[in-house]
Amino acid sequence: MNKINRKLEYALIALKYMQTKTPGELSTAKEISSQFHMPFDATARVMQILAQKGILKSEQGTNGGYQIIKDLNKTSLHELMKMIVGPVNLAKCFQKEKTSQERCEVLEHCSIMSPMHALNKKLVEFYEGIKLGDLLEPKHDKLEVFSIEKNGSAYQQHSHAGE
Repeated sequence: MNKINRKLEYALIALKYMQTKTPGELSTAKEISSQFHMPFDATARVMQILAQKGILKSEQGTNGGYQIIKDLNKTSLHELMKMIVGPVNLAKCFQKEKTSQERCEVLEHCSIMSPMHALNKKLVEFYEGIKLGDLLEPKHDKLEVFSIEKNGSAYQQHSHAGE
């Protein structure tokens, strides 16, 4: 239902990798795309956006590359999402209408517009509360998979280190 966009994944992967570098050490889009088997063009575009928005600094030349210049502990996941994919829009009716095909076909008779706006607002607040520095910490390198039981409680199913 609410999936993270692939470009946002590339941005998070790049930032996490670049955090491991010593201050001043540069990373290239080619290096990151090769290391994580991501498409070069998409990785390069995401890194360009991050540089344009002030998260990264770009250095040109044969030994050029990117480095993180913004404190990721002060940057929210929501800010990154807006940079890479635009505003959070759970429903069609929240998107700016450009063509008749993009308009919500039930908008005039919709009975859940107000609850959907409230839900969208809560989701934005949730994403604003997640700081990239916290999200990309090494403590999150251990993948834990949870399942939901019929009574609604979560239990740990299994975990994988380093994924």
